Amino acid sequence: MLADIVQATLVSCHGIVFDSCEACPVCGGELAGYDRKKKQFAVLVEEGKKNVIQVIVKRFRCCECRQICLADQPFYPDTRIGSPVVDLCVTLGETMHFPRVSSCLAEMGIFVDRWSVRNYIQKNTHSIPAADMFGIRVPFSIFSLSTLAMGTRDGSGIDAPAVLAACGYPSRKKDPAGHPLPDERTD
Repeated sequence: MLADIVQATLVSCHGIVFDSCEACPVCGGELAGYDRKKKQFAVLVEEGKKNVIQVIVKRFRCCECRQICLADQPFYPDTRIGSPVVDLCVTLGETMHFPRVSSCLAEMGIFVDRWSVRNYIQKNTHSIPAADMFGIRVPFSIFSLSTLAMGTRDGSGIDAPAVLAACGYPSRKKDPAGHPLPDERTD
């Protein structure tokens, strides 16, 4: 049952467009649209075939420093899968070794190779809120996303800000010095 919940949750994120970014994370300057990029959110295995769940992330170019930056997205830095899957790897890694985590994920129909699992567990620097469900520690990001997925009506998807909030991302951005940016920019 847990495997079905997790898979349905991840599938509900397929095709979501993340296209908001308040200001340049480097200099705080104004942004202009650049392009969109598909990113792998999760890889599910169904009947022996891999099904890649992708999201679309808008990229911006800063009008002042010319840096290219990504929209707010549910990915940790330097990872290639969505943060809920990384959270699941880390919380499972609290009670089992990384090869077993990879096997456990495979039993749930989620493909993450054991070396990636090892890297996610070893490089984790923060505590991930989780609870026991069916004898397995499950991160709150999965609970939150599953609640959003169950609340959608046929044909309607989950909106990007709700996914970001469910994944634990702050609603307000910070400038390079770590100070909150104002809600509205004044020109």
